[in-house]
Amino acid sequence: MEPGNPKPIKLDQFLKWVGVAATGGQAKVMIQAGEVRVNGEVVTQRGRKLKPGDRVTVGGQSFTVDLLDSAS
Repeated sequence: MEPGNPKPIKLDQFLKWVGVAATGGQAKVMIQAGEVRVNGEVVTQRGRKLKPGDRVTVGGQSFTVDLLDSAS
């Protein structure tokens, strides 16, 4: 991986990382139920790749994606 080129993270992984979902299965259910928005739009694909600056909203909480490159 080149420096400054962050590895993408999938939506379900992001929900686990920020602590909204305890497991991948829980994240999948939340996403498929239409409870998750990315940049204001409902997303039902758990494999949706997020990029820095994307805004994820679920359960009244909002998170901004801020990925660090693997060289950091």
